[in-house]
Amino acid sequence: MESTHEPADPVAKGVLATAKQSWHDLFNFKQRVVVTNELGEPRAEWARPVPLRNPISLLAQLSGRDWLFFIVGFAAWSADAFDFHALSIQQVKLAKYYNTSKTDVSTAITLTLLLRSVGAAMFGLAGDKWGRKWPMVLNMIVLGVLQIATIYSATFSQFLAVRALFGLFMGGVYGNAIAMALENSPADARGLMSGILQQGYSFGYVCAACANLGVGGSDESWKTVFWIAAGISIGIGLIRCFFPESQQFIEARKARKAGTAQGGHTASAFWKETKMMLAQEWKLCIYCIILMTWFNFYSHTSQDSYTTFMLTQKELDNSGASRASILMKAGACVGGTILGYASQWFGRRRTIILAALVSGALIPAWILPEGERSLSATGFFMQFFVQGAWGVIPIHLNELSPPAYRSSFPGLTYQLGNMISSPSAQIVNAVAESHFVKSRSGARAEAYGPTMGVATAIIVLGIVVTTAFGPEKRGREFEKALPAGMNVVVDQGSKLDDLEKADTREANKPGMAEAEDVGGVAVEKK
Repeated sequence: MESTHEPADPVAKGVLATAKQSWHDLFNFKQRVVVTNELGEPRAEWARPVPLRNPISLLAQLSGRDWLFFIVGFAAWSADAFDFHALSIQQVKLAKYYNTSKTDVSTAITLTLLLRSVGAAMFGLAGDKWGRKWPMVLNMIVLGVLQIATIYSATFSQFLAVRALFGLFMGGVYGNAIAMALENSPADARGLMSGILQQGYSFGYVCAACANLGVGGSDESWKTVFWIAAGISIGIGLIRCFFPESQQFIEARKARKAGTAQGGHTASAFWKETKMMLAQEWKLCIYCIILMTWFNFYSHTSQDSYTTFMLTQKELDNSGASRASILMKAGACVGGTILGYASQWFGRRRTIILAALVSGALIPAWILPEGERSLSATGFFMQFFVQGAWGVIPIHLNELSPPAYRSSFPGLTYQLGNMISSPSAQIVNAVAESHFVKSRSGARAEAYGPTMGVATAIIVLGIVVTTAFGPEKRGREFEKALPAGMNVVVDQGSKLDDLEKADTREANKPGMAEAEDVGGVAVEKK
């Protein structure tokens, strides 16, 4: 960000005042920042976003170590998505295998999403306290073991129990993966890297759809897809064992050994700072949970039952539906990368709102066509914008997060949103199976298309409104933030400073810009 030195109104306080200010700022291409002069006096002014740079030059900014962390985070997030979609794209097969309805099978999706928030809290806090490495290793290996346990579930009740436990461990992946992948990326490359990273989810879906296409449509072929998923998860967990810890925690250990760390890193210090963070940031936590609830409804409603929609209402065979699903998610990979990159200049919130509105306009073209080619094309463009909006989310959540909680905060708010939206696939299946339309052949078919279309339109409206009145902290400086527990002085029973000032303290160290916005956007001090 480049300061214009043009004075701006002070940052609003309170929910309604902040919402009003956020709405007006949405239509100002400049960004409101708070800069601090030599005397420590803050003032608000406008900053101009730096024009987009050549994406190749942005990628070149990452060092070999940065790429290592990014690739491992991307791989873990992709495996997480493969594990999840191994079930969602095979609902028809599983319903036949267990002799039950597709709505009953989607109960497993609901249980998985419900318990992901518990795993996000457990493993996110572990990642903030002990590092990103070993919580992720445990996550990935246990996920693989639970995929195998799913294969050997003899009854539907056993199947549901295993998938519930699966959700607990699945929830811990996201927070640690995005923190590890993005925390060391250069500030002006984060939008691009966020867009690429989020598409690990779409890439995992594509891989699962390819596996489903390869194994065929027999009732028991779903087991092969689960074996593949198990191998990928366990493999990534084992590979992660041989890579180093996050640089943030390596530097923190060095500081503790040298006696230069400001605070403690004991359990007492960690929990004390966590309580302080929640007391100061609870409104932001609630906002992010609401935002992620809408976003999780957005993705699950538009994708989890889409293969079922093509198999039933559109009467495609397993191969055709799988190919269309692959092309649909290829669009997601492209859209998420491009729009995540554009958000670095256009703004996080404006990019999300524009992508959501375009996806809403595409709903008729998404559900009305017949035939594999038409459905593949419209699915491509629909997911281009659905996942285009999602491509902004990893860096948007990281920038909104309290600096010391970039593993637990994004992971927990994301998974709590997942928990609230967990019945999405079940709702779509239940409504579709109780209402009917005529298929292409004139046969009576379950109304998956109209159900997904109406639900997605409502969700788009919710995303636009929530995003328009919410905060944005684009460009926040958080690379030098101390880990949780090291920003308080436990033996004195008082905090070093409030958490926002602690963030400012880091930004104002020699060699760094002496400024930050409401969310820590560094602006060069003149």
